Amino acid sequence: MTKKDVVLAGFHSVMSRLKRDAGSIRSVYVDPKRRDQRMRRMLEALEKEGVRIMQADHRRLEGLAGEIPHQGIVALAAPVDIGMSFDDLMNDLSGSPLLLILDGVTDPRNFGACLRVADAAGVAAMVVPKDRSADLTPAAIKASAGASETVPVVRVTNLAGSIVELVDAGVPVVGTAGEAQKSIYEFDQTGPFAWVLGNEGDGLRQLTRRRCSDLAKIPMLGTVESLNVSVAAGICLFETVRQRIGR
Repeated sequence: MTKKDVVLAGFHSVMSRLKRDAGSIRSVYVDPKRRDQRMRRMLEALEKEGVRIMQADHRRLEGLAGEIPHQGIVALAAPVDIGMSFDDLMNDLSGSPLLLILDGVTDPRNFGACLRVADAAGVAAMVVPKDRSADLTPAAIKASAGASETVPVVRVTNLAGSIVELVDAGVPVVGTAGEAQKSIYEFDQTGPFAWVLGNEGDGLRQLTRRRCSDLAKIPMLGTVESLNVSVAAGICLFETVRQRIGR
């Protein structure tokens, strides 16, 4: 395993990469005790593509996968860049895209966890600034649980300016702020929509706040003053999902 290898744990992550770019998979480790039909089909697909398969016990698999459930299979692969340019994003705003915008999230694990939540909520792309943002490091990729392979990351030089362009294109862009008067439940999110979240310490930058269409708060009933950014992202994004499923 090299420092640049991506760890893909579980059937979904491995099969997704196999279909996208089988040649990028360096090796696959499998639990020899797992002999069910799902594993047999996976092994047949890997063998067909000529992927190197190695046996590994449960402890070895856990060491490779970390906290990600591995289901008896872990792959080591070269990174795949599925980044998208902002121009491409703007040219493909048909339908009702849901976007997640992060302002100043520099912790790789939080960055990866936000990708994971974004994938689960059907987010079309995650927009982040080129500066003051985490990269897709191995820690971020591992925390994303495969979502770094499915959710495009759009890096922009001027985040505030990009928000203005989205608003002008008809996409409501709502930033989260604890002092906001409205709650996240007071917005119609059935059409194109974007959430903007800042880091846990400083929140959104002032210029980012001013460029948003509006601000919203997550109602907090306990004693804590803030939530982990990936948790907050999940709450906001799945309110959008709730509204869209309920249409």
